[in-house]
Amino acid sequence: MKLQQLAEEKVGALILFTFLVISVGLLIEVVPLFFTKSVTEPIKGIKPYNALQVAGRDIYVREGCYNCHSQMIRPFRAETERYGHYSVGGESVYDRPFQWGSKRTGPDLARVGGRYSDEWHRIHLLNPRDVVPESNMPAFPWLARNKVDIEATVSNMKALRAVGTPYSDEEIEKAPQELANKSELDAVIAYLQGLGLALKNVR
Repeated sequence: MKLQQLAEEKVGALILFTFLVISVGLLIEVVPLFFTKSVTEPIKGIKPYNALQVAGRDIYVREGCYNCHSQMIRPFRAETERYGHYSVGGESVYDRPFQWGSKRTGPDLARVGGRYSDEWHRIHLLNPRDVVPESNMPAFPWLARNKVDIEATVSNMKALRAVGTPYSDEEIEKAPQELANKSELDAVIAYLQGLGLALKNVR
């Protein structure tokens, strides 16, 4: 009996062959990444997010910003000319969950840090059409009204430390002071302004 006929007639054989093919694919594609330093170690200049940026990243995820904005510049000339240096794995070692994304309705944000002023981001988040008339991005006015959840952010920093982000006890202890009286809008802006700075001026 030929392998193809066996796979077509015997469900158990089909399952076994499928498992073998997937296993080989994982061994070839995924396993080597665990031993590649450029993927597992931070690049020069990358630091963990501070408390306000952690809060901002959580709000960014909560509001679903990743559904329309990627944070992955592909190594194509059209993208590197527009956004800057292509994204590398070592930039994302502290991103949990990572925000590379797979879809762009709005522009890529991997190198948005420092590109616009805080005030520009403030206006844009409150009403995008005030700065980009053709924008289809929704407004987020509640971010200015809501205060950052200090307790949740401190807990998150502790959880991030447990999975390998190098936060010191001092950084976690100082987090409530850093977050005091900060709005969710302040946090999202701090997060956006910190994106992509390590490779900002590399071509």
